[in-house]
Amino acid sequence: MVYDVEQFKEDLSKFGISLSDTQMQQFITYYELLVEWNGFMNLTAITEYEEVLKKHFVDSLSLVKVCDLKKEISLIDVGTGAGFPGLPLKIAFPNLKVTLLDSLNKRIQFLNEVIQRLGLTDIDTVHGRAEDFAKPESLREQYDICVSRAVANMTTLSEYCIPFVKKGGIFVSYKSEKLFEEKKEAEKAISILGGCVEKEMKFSLPDSDICRILFVIRKVESSPKKYPRKAGLPAKEPLV
Repeated sequence: MVYDVEQFKEDLSKFGISLSDTQMQQFITYYELLVEWNGFMNLTAITEYEEVLKKHFVDSLSLVKVCDLKKEISLIDVGTGAGFPGLPLKIAFPNLKVTLLDSLNKRIQFLNEVIQRLGLTDIDTVHGRAEDFAKPESLREQYDICVSRAVANMTTLSEYCIPFVKKGGIFVSYKSEKLFEEKKEAEKAISILGGCVEKEMKFSLPDSDICRILFVIRKVESSPKKYPRKAGLPAKEPLV
């Protein structure tokens, strides 16, 4: 099947991103696998070609608005689901060293299939919970950047994600306009976890009225060892 990629190219050009033919084919293959696997497991409610490109791929790559991704960078995507934003970031920026973390093994199997089919290297999948892998003996404070498009509120998400970030690195949460309701509540948790709010980048996805916010937290101090707490507590008893 021949896919029209002109709108995709135009959208990415507004982020200063240009893809090779190989990278463009990798995105197409990713899309085809997403739709194929979505037929027998729940990966995404969005399956229309143009919508996947705009709402998943372009949205994932909007991270370029807040950081330079052309350098050697280690990045972890917490609660990656079907691979967003970590996989599109890896395809567009092969120099990134990426870890995709998800608690559902079926999704990890899907991600492994995509990685193998696309021939990607320097990308790992981890099956498990953020609470378990953010321990000192595991992946704690190993990454320059932690990203998440997970649906948890900012207070809970900060406890899951900030411990993965090296001192001096950043945690970036992809949010909709609802962020402003969450931000004030999350400030104490962010501070407790060694972070400080660096910026909020509000924008619309190219040629759309879809509003997005990238919430950037800089890690200024090491996170106290007792965080994140055991499974369930960050959501049930948020740090407020």
